[in-house]
Parts: sequence; C-alpha cells; structure tokens
Amino acid sequence: MPQRHPALPADADAITEEAVYRDRRRLLAAFGLLPTLGLAGCSEAAPPASKAVVTPAQAKSGFRTAEEQTRELDATTYNNFYEFGTNKDDPANAPKTLRTKPWSVAVGGHCARPGTLALEDLLKGLPPQERIYRMRCVEGWSMVIPWLGVPLADVLKRFEPTSKAKYVAFTSLADPRQMPGVRVPTLDWPYREGLRIDEAMHPLTLLATGMYGKALPQQNGAPLRLVVPWKYGFKGIKSIVAITFVERMPKTSWNMSQPSEYGFYSNVNPAVDHPRWSQKSERRIAGSASKLFAERIPTRPFNGYAEQVASLYAGMDLKKWF
Repeated sequence: MPQRHPALPADADAITEEAVYRDRRRLLAAFGLLPTLGLAGCSEAAPPASKAVVTPAQAKSGFRTAEEQTRELDATTYNNFYEFGTNKDDPANAPKTLRTKPWSVAVGGHCARPGTLALEDLLKGLPPQERIYRMRCVEGWSMVIPWLGVPLADVLKRFEPTSKAKYVAFTSLADPRQMPGVRVPTLDWPYREGLRIDEAMHPLTLLATGMYGKALPQQNGAPLRLVVPWKYGFKGIKSIVAITFVERMPKTSWNMSQPSEYGFYSNVNPAVDHPRWSQKSERRIAGSASKLFAERIPTRPFNGYAEQVASLYAGMDLKKWF
C-alpha cells in the first residue's frame, strides 16, 4: 500500500479560493507583458530579475482551486516520463524498478552550506502541505492535481545561496538499470531543468513528495519532483538527485533537444502557438471525462496564476525570453 502523508493542518480548507480574475484592470495590464511571447531558445544570460512582492494573501489565493480534480487513476496512468518510455501509458506499465529508499540529493554551487543529504534530512522539519494546482502540458492537455510537498524556497534557504546564485539547476536520476528509457537516446540524459532564483523562491513553487494524499508513485516522479504551476509541465523535473545554485542560465533538456520549440522560461501563454499546434485551448482531463475526448477549455495566461507571478517578468520581452 502507498504510504500516506501526515494529516494536513486543520485550517487547510480555509485557504482563500484563487482570485485570478478579481481585478480585471490589473490583470489586463499584466497580460500586456506577454502577448508577443515567442520561441527563442535560452541564452547565457537573462534580463535582471524583478523585485516582485507577493503578499501572503496573493500567494494563498493560488494554493487551491475549486475546479474539478483529475481522477487519481488518470493522473497516475497518463504521464510523460521518458525515462520509463515515450507513450503515455508506458510509465505506469513499466516494472517498478525505481529504488526510492535510500534516496539522497546533492546540493551545491554558489551556496554557503553545500552537501549531499538523505531525502528525509533534506525535508526535515518541513511538514507536507497540500496544494491543488492546475497542470498544463505543452502538448495541449491539462489536469487539476492535489499535490503534497514543501515550498522549494524553504529548502533552498537552508543552504544559504550567495549573491552569485542567479539560477537554480536541477538534475534527475539517469540509471539505465532502474530506468529502461535511459537506454534509448531520446534525450541527452540525465534530464535537466532550471529556474531563475526568484522563480525558485516564489511561494507557489513546490517540491512535491506526494499526490492524492499518498507518496508519489514511480510514474509521477518519485520520490521528489518539481511543480511550477504557471509553467508548462515539462519544467516539472522528476526524481531529482541534484540541485545546484549557478550564476549563468543552466542548460535544460528540451531546450537542448529542440531550442526553437522549448525555451528556458516556458510560461503558459495562449497568445503564442507552439510551431506545430495551437496553445489557445487545452483538453482538460478531469472527473470522469475521457482522456481522449475531454472538454476543451480556453488556456489562461500563466495558467491562471497571473495575479501571483506576472510581476516576476515585468519589463521583459517574453517573445525573446520564451
């Protein structure tokens, strides 16, 4: 049986509902930052990070949604995890070969307290929180998933990043004995992702350890994955084994593979299509809807989290910095 996480705080259900469209005028201004979002590849250096201030109320308004949740069966059987195969059902059907205990994460780079810690020590003293987030895949489908995890910022602060830490790079496990997909050069293994430091420290950014009240299953990135709800799903790197504070924009797997299609930032934006398909709408896999014939709904800028995150990109040309 999957291991259940400790009970959530008694006031967990009292978190304010999201208010993305509460202030239409402010949101229209925020949307004006991104209508020209395009497909330029990542560069060696980005514009200076904004000094965005997100109030606790704004942050909490994004922690939950009343939208119909995706069934656990669908969220755990319709996955992209190429380390276990490239078809959507491959990861769920793969033999359970991933050894998640013991598990350690190496943290290094520009920080005062680098080290390699067992997962339980990395998360020590940080009780799991439930976050019900929308998840938008770049392929044009979406889900609503109840995650369990800890704010990434709470973990990163323990290592005391220095002023040179402009970005955070993440690396997945790449063991062909445990992950049969790594034996095929689908991507340049190991899988790599990255965030700007202020994105990593944002209150919505989550290190997930579970979903649906249980520990993460193998196919969803056990035992530790990244969840950044305003970005396309491939930014949510799975089975993390290394976190590194770096000064220059790190290389990321899909950008290295197809730089004209997948940039470093990859914020959800319906105004700019992928070169091979529209991003204006998404197939919402939720409730009892069929995965193949689910209702299409309009895609929202920043996946509906503009109130919380649009200020991170103030002044940036998001056509250039896709």
